[in-house]
Amino acid sequence: MSPLLVVAIGIGLAATLGFVARMLRQPPLVGYIFAGMILSLFGFLLDGSSQSLYESMSTLGITFLLFLVGLELNLNELKTLGRVIAIGGLGQILLTFTFAFLLGRALGFATLEALYIGLALTFCSTIIIVKLLSEKKDMASLYGKISVGVLLVQDLVVIIVLVLLSGFRGDNPGLESIGLVLVKGALLLTGIWALAKFVLTRVFDKIAVASSELLFVSSIAWVLLVAAGVSTPIVGFSPQMGGFLAGIALANSTGHLQIASRVKPLRDFFITIFFLLLGTKLVVGISTSLILPAIVLSAFVVIVNMFIVLTLMALLGHKKRTSFLIAVSFTQISEFSLILVSLGQNLGHISSSIVSLITLVAVITMAVSTYLILNGYWLYQKLNFLLRVFELKKVRENAFTPTEKFAGHVVLLGCDRTGRALLPALKKLDCPFVIVDFNPAVVTRLVADGHNAYYADAADTETLLSLGINEAKMIISTTGSLEDNLSVLELLKSSKHQKKPISIFTAANPPDALRLYKDGATYVVIPQTVGGEYLSGMIDSCGLEPDRYNKLRNRNIEQFAY
Repeated sequence: MSPLLVVAIGIGLAATLGFVARMLRQPPLVGYIFAGMILSLFGFLLDGSSQSLYESMSTLGITFLLFLVGLELNLNELKTLGRVIAIGGLGQILLTFTFAFLLGRALGFATLEALYIGLALTFCSTIIIVKLLSEKKDMASLYGKISVGVLLVQDLVVIIVLVLLSGFRGDNPGLESIGLVLVKGALLLTGIWALAKFVLTRVFDKIAVASSELLFVSSIAWVLLVAAGVSTPIVGFSPQMGGFLAGIALANSTGHLQIASRVKPLRDFFITIFFLLLGTKLVVGISTSLILPAIVLSAFVVIVNMFIVLTLMALLGHKKRTSFLIAVSFTQISEFSLILVSLGQNLGHISSSIVSLITLVAVITMAVSTYLILNGYWLYQKLNFLLRVFELKKVRENAFTPTEKFAGHVVLLGCDRTGRALLPALKKLDCPFVIVDFNPAVVTRLVADGHNAYYADAADTETLLSLGINEAKMIISTTGSLEDNLSVLELLKSSKHQKKPISIFTAANPPDALRLYKDGATYVVIPQTVGGEYLSGMIDSCGLEPDRYNKLRNRNIEQFAY
């Protein structure tokens, strides 16, 4: 069969199973791995030409992936993330690796194999966590920011590990080879830095001005040139590491965002081949003897690693709720774990059975963690009574915790966009009001402006009760989350007060609005509908007179600048 036809069948099957995975709320890469398993079971990759083509395309996929990692690496962001990120991230890496290595040895694996298993189980998936946090609209929350910060620390460490490993060939590298790799790596980084500072940035800035098409072609030529150069016998690193170094070299160019946006589709295509190939290796290398270790290692990632993160965050002074939501996010292994063990096999350090084992652990943990993360709030409510031991008496979040009693007031849930526009109207009411937001930066800004603002979200019933939500005259929620708003209504229903507060909510669509009305909401706003009504009224009022629109424009600018 033609190799191109094999690729076409593989991509088509990957697209189909990737879509099925998304329907089941799973990451598409799980579908890609299963597609590779099916290809192998039906013998599509048995001939040498097809296998060789897939291997080459797989290498390109990892090279482009690491190129984008280097291109988008922001070390300044790491500096601003603070003590919790550094201690929590490095602490999690050290503890998880140590326990995973010991578990690997206890399961009977050799020392070098246990080292790879320990490393593979240490790192979590940036793609999955960031995607699911974005779906939940929790990226700006305190636990979301900490989670992303810890992931950034993990990514930096795993890149260093990959760079070091890519310089080793054969078993049991000694101190001399380790020293040689470090020296060569330092020289290579210095050379890339000098080239980027004095030549590349200026050249690529000029290309970016000339043509976006030329910028794309030039960046591809650059990454392939570096990948080929560092993989020569003299240098001795892998082409994948060349991709990372090529990305770092262009990270400060003015066109780096444009390059990233154009390379991402190329990366997605070739990385799909990588996961297809992993699926074929899973079928070839899997045996019944690996099933029990895979289950044990998966349980370690989901349970023990979650416990490690939970304990670290509690010791760093966070509330049990914040600590639990962070810990739930770290219940899968990373796509970099799969790259790491694949590199280990290519270097001759581990066998294909270890690659199959880690791939199986990846599939299991990614599937389980997706449901855990999406249902994190519900799980917290169910396990709340068990989590008391994970909260110190003195927590760092005390600054956001109410210390006074409230009654006969207005509670505003969410004050970043819609909520901020309501502040002038709330000030005019002859009634005190308090603001609740899940973004610590927003709360800090509001407190600095003299507002009574606290850190929490609509699902945090403990903080809402301490704010006297049942004794409020009015509650306004601008979150737009149906689950959060239903949680608030359920809290109001449980109140012993006969007079219920006025409750106003925003909803994403008419079905959500009807559900909120059914559960007792006083009034529900759908922003898109209101926006259309406002625009219609504005056109009726201003007609075709530019001066009237300019007045509205200036007022808008003042509001946005707040």
